[in-house]
Amino acid sequence: MSVSPSPPFLIGASTKMYFSHEATVAWCTAVAAIARVHPAVTSGHARLFVVPGYLSIPAAHAVLGDLAMVGGQDIATEDSGPYTGEVSGAQLAEAGCALAEVGHAERRRLFGEDGPVVRAKTAAALRNGLTPLVCIGEPERWEPEAAADECIRQIDDALAQARTSGLSGAVVAAYEPQWAIGAERPAETEYIRAVCAPLREHVRSLTGHEGSVVVYGGSAGPGLLTRIADTVDGLFLGRFAHDPAAVEEILGEVSRLVEARAAGKIKAAGGAHV
Repeated sequence: MSVSPSPPFLIGASTKMYFSHEATVAWCTAVAAIARVHPAVTSGHARLFVVPGYLSIPAAHAVLGDLAMVGGQDIATEDSGPYTGEVSGAQLAEAGCALAEVGHAERRRLFGEDGPVVRAKTAAALRNGLTPLVCIGEPERWEPEAAADECIRQIDDALAQARTSGLSGAVVAAYEPQWAIGAERPAETEYIRAVCAPLREHVRSLTGHEGSVVVYGGSAGPGLLTRIADTVDGLFLGRFAHDPAAVEEILGEVSRLVEARAAGKIKAAGGAHV
């Protein structure tokens, strides 16, 4: 993919299991129409990604092309074999995926995905040339320093097997406070900033995983990026992105942030070379 002179903001969304295949294709078509002409995308200041349901991955890739990266909402720990119902990293890569989501709080809670599973899935993504989109976050509201320490522990633990296996590659750490997922509004601005600043510093220092970045999720929507842009590299959007107009609004935020940065009105904002 092409890289802009300054790192682009990474803006993405997961459709979870909300959309039918037809609705997913319609959403991707609408987002593609926006991205094709939006200055934040055409200038390279924003990089889009979408994580649709498995059945819609090929269609999403066909519709979006180079306008957005496509990812899988999950990944098998193994690359092939007698694993009924699983989808491997090799299959995701073959279908055009660039990303694989790992360790979302819902999968941890509903499907019992624990540390060993997250470690194995992170390694599987890297082994197959996919960027792991590793979801991390504290289970309840803590003091920001404690939350940051927990998130750092979680990202290090997720990478433990990959390091043992000699695997390298950039990682996207998706900070989603579990108590904010599905909430009416995201965590408070200063709370997010206090957690993400040390988390991003740590993620950027990961040896063998150069280019790794931090995005914020957890009820993220329009207006948030402007308030936290100097401590994150982008946003991982949920239901607020179901309306393509919200994606367009956030891309407008990116353009305004870049203009303000160029004018020296704000200090260097985040961005990602993923």
